[in-house]
Amino acid sequence: MTGDFNIRDSLWDLNFPFHFVHSDMLFDITDLFSIALSKLTENFPTRFSDNNQNSNSVLDLVFTRPSSAKFNCHYIHSDWRLTSDYAPIPVNIPIRDEYIPTKQ
Repeated sequence: MTGDFNIRDSLWDLNFPFHFVHSDMLFDITDLFSIALSKLTENFPTRFSDNNQNSNSVLDLVFTRPSSAKFNCHYIHSDWRLTSDYAPIPVNIPIRDEYIPTKQ
């Protein structure tokens, strides 16, 4: 599960000093689906402010199954954002080449 959750929190944004109850509620929901917050490979903002009054922030989050180490990391590419104020978040998903016999 991924998206713009519009929740700033110190749990995923190391530059933000506060923790909010909304984050706890989000984690309660993701626990119901047996998914957890994916670990960032590097700490970068996902949203870049268009004025100097506001700081850049982490609003986009990725949740994956914690039992799958292959899927439990994502990247933030701030250099790919071009004219957008959001950075793309790619996730590598390995796909195994496997023969599956079928009959018609």
